[in-house]
Amino acid sequence: MVISYKDSGVDVERGYKAVELMKKHVATTFNENVLGDLGSFGGFYSIAGEKMGEPVLVAGTDGVGTKLKYAFLANKHDTIGIDAVAMCVNDIVCQGAKPLFFLDYFATGKLSPETVATVVSGVAEGCRQSGCALIGGETAEMPGFYPDGEYDIAGFAVGIVDKKDIINGKQIREGDALIGLASSGIHSNGYSLVRKLFGDNLNSHDLDRYDDRLKDKVLNVLLTPTKIYVKSILNLISKVHVKGIAHITGGGFIENIPRIFPEGIGCRIQKDSYPLPEIFKIMQEKSGTADRQIYNTFNMGIGMVVCVEKEDVQTAIKILELTGEKAYLIGETIQGKGVELQ
Repeated sequence: MVISYKDSGVDVERGYKAVELMKKHVATTFNENVLGDLGSFGGFYSIAGEKMGEPVLVAGTDGVGTKLKYAFLANKHDTIGIDAVAMCVNDIVCQGAKPLFFLDYFATGKLSPETVATVVSGVAEGCRQSGCALIGGETAEMPGFYPDGEYDIAGFAVGIVDKKDIINGKQIREGDALIGLASSGIHSNGYSLVRKLFGDNLNSHDLDRYDDRLKDKVLNVLLTPTKIYVKSILNLISKVHVKGIAHITGGGFIENIPRIFPEGIGCRIQKDSYPLPEIFKIMQEKSGTADRQIYNTFNMGIGMVVCVEKEDVQTAIKILELTGEKAYLIGETIQGKGVELQ
């Protein structure tokens, strides 16, 4: 008796079809620095054209987390790839680095070529939004490891910055200003709590109904992709002296903002300095949590925080608004440690 690889649940033909379907999406992210094509054992990217005195590579990696459960529930797979890219490129731009390329990893129990191609179309969209190339990835079919119809996606990005231009927060002093850039929603963090609050059944929590407060279906709001700030931030740092940048991800304001401060510096945040999106009000009502707890879990409507000198605030906000961002002066640095919410 002959037992083939296909008998074990892995169909290489489905893998070949998936590659063919995703190639057209991948090609839209290529630029003159991409060498070769999809399908090699490694991705090639030239940095010969980068005009820098001391070029430094900056790398970041992340996944999407349990937000994927809502993609499965809605059978909507075209935006989740944006989340995968955003979580990586938003991290590396905090150091002032320009993203160069991205690679993804997609794993599932039984490969659906159409589904993986749709997911990769979102990855490609995220790469276009951030100006980086999708130069490769991995698709793994793992029978019995994932429930039917489910998958996981993660990836990593590599960027570049001149050593003299690295943003590391060391120059931050008491009295500097903190500018918040509006988020597109929950982004891709805290979804274990989100799922506890809203469930992951279409009927039990009316996820598929229109919500008057949200002005949309609940499920649509929960699946809104993470905003990518790369082009706006790179434009800003080319025109204004930016001392530090914090990507507000898991851990919210409380964990992420202090990561950019030197020893002895904390901050004071004015909660009413910007409009709080309705989804966060609803989640706080549902959870019954105190402000500090919820600001330590979600981005609360602010996806990125930029630290500049006070005299540069209005200039920075105007520049950010010209690139389509909603930006607000949300606080200032103080002597001390951590985050004060007022």
